[in-house]
Amino acid sequence: MLYILWLSIFMIFYAYFGYPLCLLIISVFKKSIRPNDYELRAKSYQLPSVTFLITAHNEEKLIRKKIENTLSQDYPSDRLEIIIASDCSTDQTDTIVQSFKDQGIKLVGAPERKGKEHAQKLALDTASGEIIVFSDVATILKPDGISSIVKNFADPSVGCVSSEDKFIGQNGNLSGEGAYVRYEMFLRKLESKINTLVGLSGSFFAARREVCRKWSTDLQSDFNTLLNSMKLGLRGISDPNSIGYYEDISDEKREFNRKVRTVLRGITVFMSSISLLNPFKYGLFSWQLFSHKLCRWLVPFFLILAFISNAMIMPSSAFFTVLFILQIVFYMLAFVYFQLETRNAHNYQLRAMSYELLKIPYYFVLVNASILVAWWKYLKGERATFWEPSKR
Repeated sequence: MLYILWLSIFMIFYAYFGYPLCLLIISVFKKSIRPNDYELRAKSYQLPSVTFLITAHNEEKLIRKKIENTLSQDYPSDRLEIIIASDCSTDQTDTIVQSFKDQGIKLVGAPERKGKEHAQKLALDTASGEIIVFSDVATILKPDGISSIVKNFADPSVGCVSSEDKFIGQNGNLSGEGAYVRYEMFLRKLESKINTLVGLSGSFFAARREVCRKWSTDLQSDFNTLLNSMKLGLRGISDPNSIGYYEDISDEKREFNRKVRTVLRGITVFMSSISLLNPFKYGLFSWQLFSHKLCRWLVPFFLILAFISNAMIMPSSAFFTVLFILQIVFYMLAFVYFQLETRNAHNYQLRAMSYELLKIPYYFVLVNASILVAWWKYLKGERATFWEPSKR
């Protein structure tokens, strides 16, 4: 039990702290792999033709705003193709999209609902751009959003580019998942500097056309696009100047279900490309994939093992008693935040007071609970092909 406890604690800390620390150490001794003349290349880079692909399913409340935001982009209109991939929408989404036909908006509608990636594949079959930019309906971009993300392809080693996420709270202020989002953005910055990202923001990312040629209709498109880039000898980077803004989820239960689907889809992609863990062929990326994805997805199991093994050896010393009490306190803080969030959902002042102290343990527990549920679904043979846009 003692060995199990220490192994569990080590793996939990490695997944969240050890891996970033290793990246930080590598970044100190390794120069950025971005070419030295990148800035000069970016300035003289001839902007390529771009297909901006928006995937939608029953988005009548948001699709007009999204199209107007896209039409306001400063990217040259003669090099920008805008396609709405409608996954068999049954509301007024398609009608609203067709009302923008005279402004160059193309509608590609799936005759039957087969999921997000299937709708994207239908749109890709008609796309003409050298660079494909993917975006969700709920994601709002600054006027230079497309220009910013496309300029990264001036670096020939880049196969795909991820945006950074910023949440807007229901009170209109920038908010989000606090420390967790800042942690993820920090991690992406380090990964981009030393080698490659391990995942992309599904709400706003871009890829070269050749990366999208072997498009899978049943695998999570953002994660799979990054893996396809690696298979082609290209890499993925995060661009801090390319930002996708979107509102916080209005329903916590829906948000939990979304996280379960996201992890389930990620595990499915990972298992389909497990050969990428071969370090003799993929080098540093194999370690990154193992550390960032697999180790993170194994954390809930190590949390359970740590709790059980600690409980069994607790009577042996005061140290293990204190350690067990700290575990209980941590989970209690998460529960207290959940109660405050539930009872005071519209009291922004009270929520702000409890945010910094309790949000981290709550979100940590929420994420790992969703991972645990996702593994259970995966082992039962469930696969998340369809997606329901989160209500905001």
